[in-house]
Amino acid sequence: MYPSHQIIMSKLVKRASWVGIKPSGPDSVTIQKENVKGVSLKDSEEYYEQIQNLLKNDSLETLETVDALQKLCINHYFHEEIESILKMLYARTLDCNHGQSLYEVSLYFRILRQEGYYVSPDVFANFKEKDGKLKKEVAQDVKGLMALYEASQLSIEGEDIIEHHELKEKIKNLDQDEATMVHNTFKYSYQRTLPTFMVKKFIKHYKGTNMAELANLEMAKVQSLHRTEVDLISRWWNDLGLAQEFNLARNQPLHWYLWPMASLTDPSLSEQRFELTKPIALVFLIDDIFDVYGTLDELIIFTEAVKRWDSNSLEQLPYNLRICIEALYKVTAEISDKIHNKYGFNPKEFLKEAWTNLCEAFLVEARWFSLGHMPMAKDYLKNGMVSTGAYVVIVHMFFLLGGGTCKESASIINDNKDISSCLAKILRLWDDLGSAKDVNQDGHDGSYVTYYMKENEGCSIQNARDHVMEMITNTWKKLNKECLSPNQYSVAFTKACVNLARTIPLMYNYDENHSLPLIKDYICSMF
Repeated sequence: MYPSHQIIMSKLVKRASWVGIKPSGPDSVTIQKENVKGVSLKDSEEYYEQIQNLLKNDSLETLETVDALQKLCINHYFHEEIESILKMLYARTLDCNHGQSLYEVSLYFRILRQEGYYVSPDVFANFKEKDGKLKKEVAQDVKGLMALYEASQLSIEGEDIIEHHELKEKIKNLDQDEATMVHNTFKYSYQRTLPTFMVKKFIKHYKGTNMAELANLEMAKVQSLHRTEVDLISRWWNDLGLAQEFNLARNQPLHWYLWPMASLTDPSLSEQRFELTKPIALVFLIDDIFDVYGTLDELIIFTEAVKRWDSNSLEQLPYNLRICIEALYKVTAEISDKIHNKYGFNPKEFLKEAWTNLCEAFLVEARWFSLGHMPMAKDYLKNGMVSTGAYVVIVHMFFLLGGGTCKESASIINDNKDISSCLAKILRLWDDLGSAKDVNQDGHDGSYVTYYMKENEGCSIQNARDHVMEMITNTWKKLNKECLSPNQYSVAFTKACVNLARTIPLMYNYDENHSLPLIKDYICSMF
């Protein structure tokens, strides 16, 4: 998936040069000639060589180095070395009866699974009793238990590696430092947390090492690149002219950009991040149109115009709705042409279908609200997964990453919707858990929590929320399975999908003041 010597697009180089950086391909070993916190080009090259020397075998030290590189978000510089090591590890099959610790086995399991390799949960058999419970002596191994918990986040449907409550039972009577470590692991498990969100915290753990210095250099470079991209997005949005026509709609270019920034983390994917932000902006705007602006009759015409994809059908719409659809036509055509020029296939029909499905789902919700209809929870969820806009974003991302080079290969994004369905379900459920509306809107949305409680008499809101969290956990297990090899998608696409799922709690985890403190922290860490 990653060529050894990737030629960076001239547009990217030009954009990056505005902020004094020169992006490199995912396998390039070239580190930028910037002095960042005292790190020179010569130093960075020495750091690279020293780290590379740690990636020579399949020892525990090498495995820990791979883990550190991934947590510090500099693993793309060592892609070939890491891939070689993982293949070696997977081929030899770890034997847990020859002295490997719980920590080592758990680390092995997690790293291989998160890279798409299926490892049987039987590797943990040596640490369990016959009834499947953890052995008593394991309770003293806090480091191993934490690694086991991290590994359990990669479990798939039908597996029972460890239960959360059992782990809590095993780690009673910890000192303050250990208790803090355990709390942070529960709160920010690696599989379900964005590495870019945690990178500053991880750097502290590796302070004084070559990897930390290289990570600091990389972070400064990436921050500069992100600032440039946000500036480009803001200019694009202002030039589009829609914000002036929809003063009650969300006008949040930075918020929209956070999704591509979090999911497409490789510095070389600047153009893809820029282009993916555009449909995300339009998803939010069209959502606001259906919530706030359009009458039911106008929304029916709006949906039909998207379905026909014909500007001649816009005459009956008010001006602001008309220019929104015209912008949708224009942006979709431009993105389709860029993908066609880059990969040789025009995905316009696939993108049009995704937009049609989204608007039809919005219209269903508008009709429910207009009629005062309370749908069944399962019916609401089925439609609500589409109305998240997740499918629109995923289809665009698939093609922007070169996922379809002909009609047959492009069709897999529609024929196999398991990954996209998982993302849409996680997004819908997290959104409904938040149940917080933008303060400048008067629109109304349903909630899965509300409908579930109505169908289950006597169910408290806490019980309903616990049920939803269990649904999210089970959906994550399905997503984990879909990302294992072999599957029909590229590594870049599956990793981006997992990052999208990791981004969702940041975007919808409201506090008691209906604000999003995690988003604020993330923005501060990335800019």
